[in-house]
Amino acid sequence: MKRLKWPSWLPIDPYILLLLGTVGLAALLPARGTGAEVASGASTAAIAFLFFLYGARLSTREAMDGVRHWRLHLTVLACTFLLFPLLGLAARGLEPVFLSHDLYTGLLFLTLVPSTVQSSIAFTSMARGNVPAAICAGSFSSLVGIVLTPLLAAALLGGTGGGFSADSLLKIVLQLLVPFLAGQLLRRWIGGFVARHKKILGLVDRGSILLVVYTAFSEGMVQGIWHQVSPLRLGGLLAVEVVLLAVMLAATWYGSKALGFGRGDRIAIQFAGSKKSLASGLPMASVLFGAHASLAVLPLMLFHQMQLMVCAVIAKRRSRDPEAEPGPQSERPLSPDPAAASRISVGTGTRSG
Repeated sequence: MKRLKWPSWLPIDPYILLLLGTVGLAALLPARGTGAEVASGASTAAIAFLFFLYGARLSTREAMDGVRHWRLHLTVLACTFLLFPLLGLAARGLEPVFLSHDLYTGLLFLTLVPSTVQSSIAFTSMARGNVPAAICAGSFSSLVGIVLTPLLAAALLGGTGGGFSADSLLKIVLQLLVPFLAGQLLRRWIGGFVARHKKILGLVDRGSILLVVYTAFSEGMVQGIWHQVSPLRLGGLLAVEVVLLAVMLAATWYGSKALGFGRGDRIAIQFAGSKKSLASGLPMASVLFGAHASLAVLPLMLFHQMQLMVCAVIAKRRSRDPEAEPGPQSERPLSPDPAAASRISVGTGTRSG
């Protein structure tokens, strides 16, 4: 029998549907009492294992080889951890007219999350850009974000009621940074195993994220915080995120041109510098916000799907650009269609294999 495939004309990432289904399950059957304690413990272990796999998968040699293109990497990092947060801070003026306090906190957290890797590579390849640069830029962003995102959250979210404290920073170190470093140290011995079983471990990754989502939204249901979100507020959030994505896409494209980058590099900068990682953001939000994580990750979940749909269209148009020149890095796109590009983007947030 021919294997069933997700329709290429349907722009919604099937994993996003699973995430939404998990949110629905948490709304109908939230974990309570002993079940909540078990789910919380399992979520903590899953987050630690997830970042252990991040460390085991990230090739240190590949990351170091990319240092030679330091101007491009600094540009992507500046977009991800400087320009994005500045726009997030500027959005404070929209509170409380367009955004509630909790939704604004989630929006600000969204701007602090590192960039994606898989979808940046896929869209850069589809658009015939500099794929090696996208690989290294995304990897650097994920690596730097493990340390920088909690520090930025401490500085910018400390007074917003997000629940961030010195204890949260310690949890980040123990649950995220320590497992990541352990994965890096053990990569020499387990890297081959991880590469050979990347499909199976990919399911573990995705399952871990679903568990994190279920735990976070269950806590939100028990706390009754979902009554604070009205359709009008949700519409306001979507409008703000549309503007945020449009500004970042324009800034990365025209800003990189002003800095003197060529077409291939500009494509890598645009796709790596304008997106945010759902896979990295969800576990971090679970640690940082605790019972308030459900509202905190809502802006990130919406932005993630929006960026996939918009970037898929842009990449397809760039691939037909008369200036595009086939070469070793763009002769064979990593993802032949927008739906396929979005399917690989909710993985570990680091390049597998």
